[in-house]
Amino acid sequence: MRRRRSVRPLHALAGLLLAAAVALTGCSASDDSGGGSASGADDKAAVGEAGAADAAKEGAGASGSRPSAAPTLPVNRIIRTATLTVQVADVPKALDEARTTTENAGGYVGDETTTRDEEGAEHTRVVLRVPVEKYDDVLSGLQGAGRLLERTAKAQDVTDQVVDVDSRITSQRASVARIRELMDQATELSDVVTLEGELSRREADLEALLARQASLKDRTTMATITLTLSEKPVEKKAKEDDEPGFLDALAGGWEALVTVLRWLAVAFGAVLPFAVVALVLLLVWLRLLRGRRRTAPDEPGQDRDAAHP
Repeated sequence: MRRRRSVRPLHALAGLLLAAAVALTGCSASDDSGGGSASGADDKAAVGEAGAADAAKEGAGASGSRPSAAPTLPVNRIIRTATLTVQVADVPKALDEARTTTENAGGYVGDETTTRDEEGAEHTRVVLRVPVEKYDDVLSGLQGAGRLLERTAKAQDVTDQVVDVDSRITSQRASVARIRELMDQATELSDVVTLEGELSRREADLEALLARQASLKDRTTMATITLTLSEKPVEKKAKEDDEPGFLDALAGGWEALVTVLRWLAVAFGAVLPFAVVALVLLLVWLRLLRGRRRTAPDEPGQDRDAAHP
């Protein structure tokens, strides 16, 4: 009986210790799991904050709030043209001076046309190309060569066209390079033929863009001046006395007589062919009339002789 009583408290104590150990193990496990989940949440939160910070930095750089370098603005491209009409005393001399002024400014002379009117006055039209930097100086020098009759100046801003063409050329060159890379990698004959056609088309487009770029560059760097030189007409000397005298009247009468005779000669020349034809017809008619008169008296005489034998 004593052994049984001593054993039961031992079993009870062992059960209590085992239960306490299990409870402690469960608590530690729950604490570890809770701590692990909390640490994982903290790690995710830290990663999220770091990503948000990086995104904020990238957004700030992309938005341009604090750019590393200021954007470059395109230079204005302007086409300048002018038309001048100047009246001078000597057209060849003024033309030589215009050529000298243009060549000294670094330009050149383009088309040139020279004509002479009915009065003998000479007119010359010449196209001058000068650098834009010397445009105003050359224009002032040309219009000061004589009497300015007309001036027209125009300025056309083509900056957008220049920027657009430059951008399209860059894209087209990259496109041509890609087609060439594909041709190097192509193995089928049909693919090669197709790529060659596409390459030819894109190269033609690139050449057209390059030609347009060169034209815009030429027109924006060199101004065009169309100069027309007109010779001053010779003015007649005014007479000292406005009142006509005897000699003036005699000269006027002689001029009137000559004019009348000239018009009479013109009228006679115009009527002469008709007069000749009318004269010929008149002679023919008179001749026929004479023939009838000669034959008319013979017939009554014969009748008279027959009535009185």
